[in-house]
Amino acid sequence: MLSVYVPNGTSLERVAVEPGAPLPDSAIWVDLISPTVPEDKTVEDLLGVAIPTREEMQEIEVSSRLYVENGGRYMTATLMCQSDTASPKTTPVTFILAKHRLVTVRYDEPRPFVIIEHKLARSCPAGIKGEQVLMDLLDAIIDRTADILERIGAEVDQISHTIFEPDEDVEQPPYDDILKALGRKGDLTSKVRESQVSIARLLLFLSNEAENMRWAKDTRAQLKTMVRDVGSLSDHATYISNKVTFLLDALLGIVSIQQNDIIKIFSIAAVVFMPPTLVASIYGMNFHKNMIELEWDYGYPFALVLMVLAAVVPYLIFKWKKWI
Repeated sequence: MLSVYVPNGTSLERVAVEPGAPLPDSAIWVDLISPTVPEDKTVEDLLGVAIPTREEMQEIEVSSRLYVENGGRYMTATLMCQSDTASPKTTPVTFILAKHRLVTVRYDEPRPFVIIEHKLARSCPAGIKGEQVLMDLLDAIIDRTADILERIGAEVDQISHTIFEPDEDVEQPPYDDILKALGRKGDLTSKVRESQVSIARLLLFLSNEAENMRWAKDTRAQLKTMVRDVGSLSDHATYISNKVTFLLDALLGIVSIQQNDIIKIFSIAAVVFMPPTLVASIYGMNFHKNMIELEWDYGYPFALVLMVLAAVVPYLIFKWKKWI
């Protein structure tokens, strides 16, 4: 799908382009979503730059993601997508700056694009260019990442409360559900960190190119602020990742302790009932000639008392040793 945005007074208006028709010269932002070959050709004719394929966008080498070609700056970053669903994922997005126009190539729907589209449709500076649209998009991406990390942090804190300070009046979820929840938070955090690393590289590349493109001083200062913000968010993502790891270890330790308690009960029961079983086995041999207790009038009560003592004495010893 091809979306073209042109300035219209104090707003950025989305205009329809017929298939095969040339793009308007006033277009400053061209958004390609799962583009077709004819759509790629249309944009290439307007800007004189090649549109990368999906396979090229998925390459992880820095030289394949951040480069200058034919006067255009190519920048590919990994962005979060569907982070509010049960199946969050990352998707590569390419930003191309050429002739003061911005081209974005993507194969999914990251939320910052919708946010910026609505924002610029309501109000945008006069004489807006592709560089300013790019800055707004990057700012929205960083804000969105911060929101995701805040939500993950709050949910991890709730899981921590469930593990260490469970509410007595609330039925606690099974431990396997808690483990799955922690695993999902850890996976989401790792995806956020992957996105932050790619955005940080993009910002550093853009900061170096800003000198060559002779950007305004305040725009370059904004880039430096974004670099600091991404660095702090990366540190926060590392903190959350470490906390998730700690909670996983703690939960596995609690499960192990509870399992040991159960095994200890069975072990004590086996040790307590072993001596009475031995006594009963001995007197169950029925060797009348050599076992004079069998002829006693009180032989049977004697055997019962002996079995009870054999069970009680080990139990008292365990209590005295504080093993139970």
